[in-house]
Amino acid sequence: MADAQKKMQALSDEFQQLQTELDGLVDARQKLESQQQENLGVQKEFDSLDDESNIYKLIGPVLLKQDKTEAVMAVNGRLEFIEKEIKRIEGQIQENQDKADKKRTEIVQFQTQVQQQAAAASA
Repeated sequence: MADAQKKMQALSDEFQQLQTELDGLVDARQKLESQQQENLGVQKEFDSLDDESNIYKLIGPVLLKQDKTEAVMAVNGRLEFIEKEIKRIEGQIQENQDKADKKRTEIVQFQTQVQQQAAAASA
């Protein structure tokens, strides 16, 4: 019976670790989505500006003038990168959820097996 408890504890620990990893991945995706929204807002602002407008970029404590096409390209590049990262993390989330589902099934099967053995031993 002690072996069964040790195995159950190990399965539970593995499942808990998968849940912790999932929480971290979800947090990372939320941060990326927040950055994506910020950059989409900047992109929308750029669209409303005419070509003669001044654009400044904050670098440390200094505002430096930046060319509009350069700024637009930088924001578009950032958005592409963020979209790729979101897709990558969503793949990791799906993989993690699949592992967690398998581990949950394994736990349920083990619990059922232990209960059947206990019922057979008491009969």
